[in-house]
Amino acid sequence: MRQVACIRGVLLGLFFAVAVFAQRDLGTIAGTITDPTGLPLDKAGVTTPGAVSLSFIAAYIPNGKEQYVAYTTRSATGKVSGTVLQAAGESSGTTAAGAAGQYTYTFKTQAPAGFDPTVTHTIGIYGSRNLTVFNLGTNYASATFNFVPNGAKVTVTRDVIRTESCNTCHDQLSFHGGSRRGIELCVLCHTPQTTDPDTGNTVDMKVLAHKIHMGSQLPSVVAGHPYQIIGFQNAVSDFSTVVDPADPRRCEVCHSQTTGAAQAKAFMTNPTRVACGACHDNIDFATGKDVFSPTAPGHAGKFQLDDTQCAHCHMPQGETPFDASILGAHVVPADTATSFAPNPNTLITSVNIQITGVTKTFAGQKPVVAFTIQDAYGKALALSLLEDISFTLAGPTSDYGYTSFGSDTAGTPGYVNEDASGATCDANSNCAYTFQHAIPANATGTFAIGVESERLETVLKGTDSEQTIESGTPNQVVYFSVDGTKVAPRRTVVATSNCNQCHVNLQLHGARRNNPEYCVMCHNPSDTDASQRKDTSAPQTVNMAVMAHRIHDGVNVVAYGGKPFVIVGHGGRKVDFSHVLYPAMDMTGSATYPGNCSLCHVNDSQQTLPLGLNPVVDPQGWYTPAQTTASACSGCHASKSAAAHFKENTDATLGESCDVCHGSGAQFAVDAMHAQ
Repeated sequence: MRQVACIRGVLLGLFFAVAVFAQRDLGTIAGTITDPTGLPLDKAGVTTPGAVSLSFIAAYIPNGKEQYVAYTTRSATGKVSGTVLQAAGESSGTTAAGAAGQYTYTFKTQAPAGFDPTVTHTIGIYGSRNLTVFNLGTNYASATFNFVPNGAKVTVTRDVIRTESCNTCHDQLSFHGGSRRGIELCVLCHTPQTTDPDTGNTVDMKVLAHKIHMGSQLPSVVAGHPYQIIGFQNAVSDFSTVVDPADPRRCEVCHSQTTGAAQAKAFMTNPTRVACGACHDNIDFATGKDVFSPTAPGHAGKFQLDDTQCAHCHMPQGETPFDASILGAHVVPADTATSFAPNPNTLITSVNIQITGVTKTFAGQKPVVAFTIQDAYGKALALSLLEDISFTLAGPTSDYGYTSFGSDTAGTPGYVNEDASGATCDANSNCAYTFQHAIPANATGTFAIGVESERLETVLKGTDSEQTIESGTPNQVVYFSVDGTKVAPRRTVVATSNCNQCHVNLQLHGARRNNPEYCVMCHNPSDTDASQRKDTSAPQTVNMAVMAHRIHDGVNVVAYGGKPFVIVGHGGRKVDFSHVLYPAMDMTGSATYPGNCSLCHVNDSQQTLPLGLNPVVDPQGWYTPAQTTASACSGCHASKSAAAHFKENTDATLGESCDVCHGSGAQFAVDAMHAQ
């Protein structure tokens, strides 16, 4: 029976019709290779630019099973497992050219005698188009096609997680140099049949993905055993420092329930020792014991010889958080208000502070803030139930940082933060707070006031799961004119929704700060960590433009000639961000690529160079102060030579000339240099 359909790869523009499986012959793939606009391509790169290289995978899902077994394989030898057979692609079959970019590929691999023509089979294609001679790099694409050889309808698929879930954080999921793109292709080879012979670790997707995302939190890693996979040409990939920005307990970040994946609920309905043991790798299910701590409790369900009993204890969701159900066991404490039905004994109700008005807003006056206090369900809360509440005053919004609110605010340059626990409130928690500091007498333009607060709540009181949870209020920011001019809010550079594509629920400084619009009031051009340093070392800038770039660029900052970015936080705690791996991937599949600015930035703000704004105090930088555009770009371009370039193109009187080369439309414009 001949099956014919189209396979499409997005970047390369691959179009194939598939005709496969006659007897044991894996058959012939026939079709047309085109670019994304539909122009037929010459595979050899003679009549159209760029040679095209293709590889092919053939795999099937055995009857009654859930995962693939690949027909196309290779052998690999390592020091732990010896020689093993791994799922792989092939390109050694026969390729024949037809007219107008039409090609056929006949597999060299044959299906074994007695192969089952009644089960789902999948052809995977991954390819590249080499345009480096034209300074356009190499383009990659992958595609898959499902069919049943006897002509029956495809009813069984491997559709647990879709690429769009991965791309909320990874942007363009790709591996192995960039040639393998999309989870639909990955699962054809990353199956139980494939192991890394150098470490003995399986690369089965359900294990590999869980372990990578757990990373530094894996019990095995905490116990001193790094998690590594040794790949092509003995390249060592060590995932022991990975920190999932979403928190790996939020299973539904990957196992999304909104993509339409056919088995999206499988993680809740079909728990297994292998999948669960990938994260909980301290448990030996054959004995029920903790392999790294013999005195630890081990598996509460004792030893398990198979998976048949798993779902009895680990149901999809129970009545309370922190129970043995799948969602309960993985709930992040701060999420209990939205994860479970309202029950005062089992969830946090959180806190919501709403600023309803600000008066006394002119220069020289002390602002009065009117606000309400409620829980997440709109019920009034007494001020006394809060752990803390404070308001921050800063301005002008044209650029924060150099306004003094008095000699006693030297430790908070450019802003003042005041404890509002002494505010006056009525019985319905309608409150008012009067600032102790005045708006400077010479102030002009627009100023801002923002709120932060935390609440501590004890849930599951009197049980062995009792715990106290910290929750914070959304950081509302309000703007007002101090001189009668039109109100002009601070420019919007990034959005919380963009942050939460990876972080899900952005929370910093405990649970107090969660809104970049509020963060920039303190993390301004004149602020450093000086107030927290207990030694005589030079302070570190905490200006948002530098700090956010340096944190997200993590491992690259030092690797490319910059200095380690270490901030001293509350109580003198040092935080070194040199290990951070930004999860967005580049075209080669490298997960340390901060060049896709639009993942964080909004309104194309990365292309609007902030010329003429406040200089940035940067005591640990190559020079200080740095002009604002140079400082922002130095967040990633942190080398000494880059600093020399910035300084050379800055005049003390005229300012920066960055826009000459890097402005919109210029030869080295930001959008061109960071093009995807």
